[in-house]
Amino acid sequence: MKTSYLVLVSAGALALASCGKKTTVDNTTMTTTNTEMTTASTSPVVTPAAGQTFANTAAASDAFEIATSKMALNSSSSTAIKKYAQKMIDAHTESTAKLTMAVSGLTPPIAPDATLTAAQQQTVDGLKGKTGAEFNRAYIDAQTTGHQQTLDALKAYAASGDVPALKTFATNLVPTVTAHLNMAKGLKA
Repeated sequence: MKTSYLVLVSAGALALASCGKKTTVDNTTMTTTNTEMTTASTSPVVTPAAGQTFANTAAASDAFEIATSKMALNSSSSTAIKKYAQKMIDAHTESTAKLTMAVSGLTPPIAPDATLTAAQQQTVDGLKGKTGAEFNRAYIDAQTTGHQQTLDALKAYAASGDVPALKTFATNLVPTVTAHLNMAKGLKA
């Protein structure tokens, strides 16, 4: 009987203690009180973790496409591939500018990090030693794979992202990346 009573008293104490608790969500500390909970229903607190991750993915994708396309301008002998590469440099430079505008002024702030993933860096490094048709095949493969991965990330974030400005950015970019993917698939080595 004393154990049951002790459990009930402990549970009650925990419930009361949680009324003014501090909650840590994705490295952001916020204080929750009854007054703030009423306000929270009209203006939800957005945690930046998923938005930051998406912004980093988009920025790295742009950096990858620009880096590999600059390599194509120097290493490919194909006029069609060089023309495509220049389009990718222009389009992904523009995409980076749009991403920067989408995150400007957000609270909490999101700063896109364009650091390439290990797989992207490995692809860039692998392209460095290739020339001619071998380079062309590797570049086409990199563009096809990279654009497919980016398209998948854009569609996923557009459907369930947590930052409205980034959801709009993702939604608006889907047709462009789809076109880039289709162009890459049409390239010949």
